Amino acid sequence: MAGRYVLLDRDGTIIFDRHYLHDPAGVELLPGAAQGMRRMRELGWGLAVLTNQSGVGRGYYDEASVLACNARMAELLLAQGVRLDGIFFCPHEPEAACGCRKPAPGLMEQAARSLGFDPHESVMIGDKDVDMLLGRAVGAATILVRTGKGGEHEARCRDSADFVADDLLQAADILATLG
Repeated sequence: MAGRYVLLDRDGTIIFDRHYLHDPAGVELLPGAAQGMRRMRELGWGLAVLTNQSGVGRGYYDEASVLACNARMAELLLAQGVRLDGIFFCPHEPEAACGCRKPAPGLMEQAARSLGFDPHESVMIGDKDVDMLLGRAVGAATILVRTGKGGEHEARCRDSADFVADDLLQAADILATLG
């Protein structure tokens, strides 16, 4: 296995959560996101993004729009010294009952195969219960961030979040204590 990985949700965790974001012009990093992710890299963690994008399955936009938004996010992060190892997304609507829509483990398994890591050795960071439940499903440590919807999801994540952080910068501090 190639090392330890942090898997991050996209909307509300790294970038501002814009309902059904499909225009790269709307991609904006959250305060502290790049700094936190840069620190995670310095601590020796690989970085990959796992994101549900049901707007594709609902017919609101196409996969090219998701790829364009992901590319813009990666470009903004790279400009601040943060390189992503991969971005993985589920294009299905919840009713599709696919195996890749978080909290199902499919995206994590896809990332693990592609990047060569053990999900049990990884950390899942996100702002929603589905992110925490995905981490639990694969045996990963979980960190709920209070950005995005994290504040309103905190109570329901009491049993699934190992840690709670205000943002990705504080999440990096938590990772530093994990060794």
